[in-house]
Amino acid sequence: MHIPDGLIPFEQAVVYLIVSLVILGIFFYYTSRKVNLEKRLVLTGVLTAIVVVTTSVTIPSPMGVQIHFFIIPLVVFILGPFNASLVSFLALLVQALTLGEGGVTALGANVLDMGIVLSLVVYAVYKLFSSIDRRIAIFVSTVMGIIAATFIQIFILTIANASSLEVLLASLLPYYLMVAIMEGIINIVIMEFISRIDNSILDIEKV
Repeated sequence: MHIPDGLIPFEQAVVYLIVSLVILGIFFYYTSRKVNLEKRLVLTGVLTAIVVVTTSVTIPSPMGVQIHFFIIPLVVFILGPFNASLVSFLALLVQALTLGEGGVTALGANVLDMGIVLSLVVYAVYKLFSSIDRRIAIFVSTVMGIIAATFIQIFILTIANASSLEVLLASLLPYYLMVAIMEGIINIVIMEFISRIDNSILDIEKV
């Protein structure tokens, strides 16, 4: 899902970067004022490394769309949406500068859809369904978050005239729906494993 350099006009890329940095600045302010800051920083660093490595592994598809897992929904379940957005920014920055995943000029757009929108939607849907069943909440929120991020990317690429809406819907949506379902199931397994092995990891305040 990483948008590379060259697909988004420079003026649009600047707008996405400014919007993302302003939102991230607000998120950082609230995150830095929470208790257990040392534990939060350690988890942020560890999870950022995991996101960098995992999302750098792409799976080819018949339509030429590179599929990868997101991991950010899992970060939301552990740290909260604001902190997860910051993790996404750090991971995408490292990938753009060192691994060639995504682009430097497209950083703002990538952070906006794969970080901010994805994190907020995952958290909102999780809170909505958590009173019904925790595992259902994890699955549904993962799927809805990834689909929301996919639609945002489709919107960004459409107004950038990178491709037509029909082509983007046909090429991106089916594959990321498949990824979302797979990741939703995996997240249930991981969260169950963490809660059984060391539930203290999940005790940190979600922000």
